[in-house]
Amino acid sequence: MYKRRRVIVKPEVIYVLDYLPYGRNRRRGPLIQAIGLESLRLVEVKLKEGVSLEIGNTISLEDEKIDRIYGYIRYEDLTSSSKKELESFLDKYISENESKFVEFFNTAVPINPRIHQLELIPGIGKRLLWRILKEREEKKFESFEEIKKRIPQIGDIKQMIKERILEEEKNEKLRHCLFVKRW
Repeated sequence: MYKRRRVIVKPEVIYVLDYLPYGRNRRRGPLIQAIGLESLRLVEVKLKEGVSLEIGNTISLEDEKIDRIYGYIRYEDLTSSSKKELESFLDKYISENESKFVEFFNTAVPINPRIHQLELIPGIGKRLLWRILKEREEKKFESFEEIKKRIPQIGDIKQMIKERILEEEKNEKLRHCLFVKRW
C-alpha cells in the first residue's frame, strides 16, 4: 500500500504567485501558490473560506487566514500565471537583495576539487571563474555594477542568477543548490 509522506514546511513569509479562488484538481476552496522569501521554495496553501489575496501580497505561513499548508510543490505544478509571476518576482527579488548575491560572489567556495560553486551559475566557466577569484582576492566586490566593471566579460549577472534559481526550482534532483533551500 502506498503511504503518503508528510511534508513539514518551515514557517516563513511567502510571496503570492497566484490566487485560485476555487482551488485546483482535488484541492477545493481558495488556494494560493507562493514562494518563500527566505528559502525560495514553492509552496501551495489553502486559505480559509472568505479570504482572498492578491498576486504580489506577502503573508506569513503562521497567519490565521491560512487553513492548511499543503506543502512544497514542484515547478511543473505551478499554473502558467504562477510561472510568469515567478519570473517577475525573481527580477525584483534579485535587485532588492543584491548584497546577498554579491556576498555569494565574495564567499563562494569549491564544492570538490573539480567544481566550484561559481561554475554552477550559467555563463561562468573556468576562465571566468579564475578571473572572479583573482579579482575578489585583491578586493571584495560591493555591487553587481562593480563586478561588471572589474570583469567586463561576465554578462548580465542578474539574469545568470535568475537562470540558476529557475534551474534549481525546475530540477529537484540537482545535486547542488546554491540559492533554493531544500532542508
